[in-house]
Amino acid sequence: MTIDHGPATVDAPWPVAVLSNKIKGWIDRLGTVWVEGEVTQWGVSGGNVYGKLKDLAVDATVGFNIWSSVKAKLPADLKQGDRVVALVKPNYWVKGGSLTMQVFEMRHVGLGDLLERLERLRQTLRGEGLFDRDRKIALPFLPHRVGLITGKDSDAEKDVLRNAQLRWPSVDFRVVHTAVQGDRAAREVTAALLELDADTTVEVIIVARGGGDFQNLLVFSDETLVRTAAACRTPIVSAIGHEADRPLLDDVADLRASTPTDAAKRVVPDVAEESASVQQVRARLGMRLTSILTREIDRLELLRTRPVLANPDSIIDARAEDLSRYVGRGSELIERRLDRAADRVAELRGQLRALSPQRTLDRGYAIAQLPGGAIVRSSADAPSGATLLLTLAEGSLHTVVEPSRGAPGSDR
Repeated sequence: MTIDHGPATVDAPWPVAVLSNKIKGWIDRLGTVWVEGEVTQWGVSGGNVYGKLKDLAVDATVGFNIWSSVKAKLPADLKQGDRVVALVKPNYWVKGGSLTMQVFEMRHVGLGDLLERLERLRQTLRGEGLFDRDRKIALPFLPHRVGLITGKDSDAEKDVLRNAQLRWPSVDFRVVHTAVQGDRAAREVTAALLELDADTTVEVIIVARGGGDFQNLLVFSDETLVRTAAACRTPIVSAIGHEADRPLLDDVADLRASTPTDAAKRVVPDVAEESASVQQVRARLGMRLTSILTREIDRLELLRTRPVLANPDSIIDARAEDLSRYVGRGSELIERRLDRAADRVAELRGQLRALSPQRTLDRGYAIAQLPGGAIVRSSADAPSGATLLLTLAEGSLHTVVEPSRGAPGSDR
């Protein structure tokens, strides 16, 4: 007999058992449903399986159980890390207050479905230009510090460090250990990329894993991880090491290495090879300089055999004679020009003096001027009694015009 307790209030609260039974009733009405996720925990106890199923995109996990009777009908190779679809029914355990999913069927996600999803994401990223060559960043010739993202104590880590240090012993690494498969891998690798990209001392980042099957490599095709790698300012080398199943990280990385060993060789130069190259360049440079010096010495010897260089004073002597001759000729021409000019000046001076009013005055003539300065040119210009200024050859004097004595009433 079921008792209807009515709405719960502060004065009439429900017992925990009532709440639990109501929750169980609601959950039981949900029925069965197909879900997809990744198996992150798989434990067998008493023939039954107890595990967890994680969402493929967000951080959401539910527990599940598979009774032994059902487990016998499922694929025998199911394990942790598999991507599966399962027919489940939510089951709320009243006594423990926990929610689990009872599995009735479970199967691997079809490989074709995974490939189709991966290809759709690949086309989306390609359409956004994340695979374009002009986005690729060139690797530095000799990085001072290399960032390495890999599994702890993995063969990939050992291969990269050993080969890099064999090629360039002084190379410095900053290693960040992460999961490289499973539900934590994509999140941890993404966080490691952000951490190393923010480190200004890291000049190149290697993401290394020693290969694996298709499903284990799907973590390196995670959309968030791939977009984070594309946004990094530090060059990234993808060294997943699997030719057949190319993860999307290979396409977005600035350089794809076939193996972790290949990544070390592509990132760090070989000190022996570089030393040999330097020696070859030095030898070629020495030969070139020797050739240039020999040619210039020969040219100098050829120039020294010429008469002008054998006796350089001869040029000065010859030019000194020419200079003396030109100086003498110049002085002669100048003197002639000066003499002709002096004769011409004397001639012009004589002509000027001959036409000068002073010469006329010197012959006894005088210039008569009225008080206003006007020159007297006829007797009519100077009436009787007028005062005149007479300019003589030497000095001047004043005079008065007197009446003429020739005829009565007329001026002289």
